[in-house]
Amino acid sequence: MAEHQRNDVTGAAAATLPGAGRPPLSPQDAVRLRALIRMKRLAIGLLLVMAVVFATSFALQDTYPWLQYVRAAVEGGMVGAIADWFAVTALFRYPLGLRIPHTNIIASRKDEIGASLGEFVETNFLSEAVIRGKLESMGVSRRLGAWLSVPENARRLTDEVAVAGAGLLELLSDDAIKDLIETVAREHLLRPEWAPPIGRVGQRMVESGRQHALVDLLLERAEGWLLTHPEAFGRAVSQRLPSWMPGFVDKLVDDKAHREVLAFIAGVRADAAHPLREAIDRYLAEVMDDLQHDPAMINRIETVKVELLDSARLREFASETWESVKASLVEALKDAESELCAGIRSTAMEVGVRLTTDAALGSRIDRWLADSASYVVRSYRHEIAGVITETVARWDAAETAEKIELQVGKDLQFIRINGTVVGALAGLLIFAAAQALLTLL
Repeated sequence: MAEHQRNDVTGAAAATLPGAGRPPLSPQDAVRLRALIRMKRLAIGLLLVMAVVFATSFALQDTYPWLQYVRAAVEGGMVGAIADWFAVTALFRYPLGLRIPHTNIIASRKDEIGASLGEFVETNFLSEAVIRGKLESMGVSRRLGAWLSVPENARRLTDEVAVAGAGLLELLSDDAIKDLIETVAREHLLRPEWAPPIGRVGQRMVESGRQHALVDLLLERAEGWLLTHPEAFGRAVSQRLPSWMPGFVDKLVDDKAHREVLAFIAGVRADAAHPLREAIDRYLAEVMDDLQHDPAMINRIETVKVELLDSARLREFASETWESVKASLVEALKDAESELCAGIRSTAMEVGVRLTTDAALGSRIDRWLADSASYVVRSYRHEIAGVITETVARWDAAETAEKIELQVGKDLQFIRINGTVVGALAGLLIFAAAQALLTLL
């Protein structure tokens, strides 16, 4: 039996070691494996000691009667060791390779164990009370705010956002984005009429007198042009005079017209109630009214709109818009010192400071997180727990037994050692009680 147990330990250790097609053990699992093998050897060594003592005491008990008590003790110890070896081994494999009923339990009932584990997690961990209580006790907003307030953390977050954003931009389909921009432009630019909204906005501007600043700007530019280009103005006037007029007359007329125009513009600029200003105001008011109510004006604007934004031009507009935006975003995200990245860092730190100083905001965020987590747990707790069941179901049966044995096998070997010790004490007590009873009889 001891030889069989040695073979079983060797086989278990070999089975637990990573083989072909299996990932290598992690450092923690390697430590657990060594501890497991050490404990198995200790349990087997104790059984071998019991066997040697039993053989010796059995052979010499007639010569030395007191060895009967030793024999009884080690006999009970061997029985306990073998029984507990069988019980522990039956959890993970067939003892001695014999397909005894109700052995190799973990591998045989792997799927049931996975389902039970998933149900246990769902019932005891994925409950609204547990999740809400944990989130409320954590103070997520306060911790997040303290973390974001540190410049190094804000920079780290920005770097991660930049990498994710650049990757997302590369993954996006350019044609799909261009189609979306074209669709949005067609929906919000082409379909609505332009004239009435322009007329309403223009009417409000005219009524508020905002056109006066534009008129002043135009007058200022006109006056400046006339002062710096008198020859050009003179030629424009001379070209409209009869060709038979003498040249000096052309010059006189040019100078006179130039002075009169400058004087007129200066007068308009100086007089806020000048008739020209009033005429411009009336003209603009009429135009804005026509844009809203005159069918002919509305149709003219619609014709101009269609000419400006025909299908080819709209598609070109969408393409150029997306390519320009994408190139700018990619370039900004790749440059850690760009205004975009600096803005993200600054915003992250500001949010962090506010989360740590604004208790009301932190409470709202914590409550929102708790409500969101509760909703997720309430709605999808079964699906979340199902991940455990499905994962265990995909595991290989033998590999599952090995993984579990690696985690708890060391502690289970203490059962074998305890069984040996308890069996020895039980055997000694039973034999001593029997001997005492024979003495009394």
